[in-house]
Amino acid sequence: MLTTTENTHPTPQYDTLGEIRLRKEQLADALERDSEKISTMWNDLFHKKEDATKGEYIASLVTHSITAIDAFLLMRKLMKNYSGMLSLFGLGRDKGKKKR
Repeated sequence: MLTTTENTHPTPQYDTLGEIRLRKEQLADALERDSEKISTMWNDLFHKKEDATKGEYIASLVTHSITAIDAFLLMRKLMKNYSGMLSLFGLGRDKGKKKR
């Protein structure tokens, strides 16, 4: 049986020791499944992937190149538009003043 507290989170209420043991087993099973899932995902991170075909390699290279160019253009645009704000914090260049 579940009861609702003031903050509307259901709180389990157990009447017998058997219900507690059953819930404990359910939680242990769920924990084991999650542990297996996490270990599978962790192992997938560190296994070497299959070698890509030449076409996949070129497609990946083009995609990454376009992303890098896009990031460069975005930074250039942001620096051009907001360089005046950086001088408020002492981070930007002083335009018109030459440092010696």
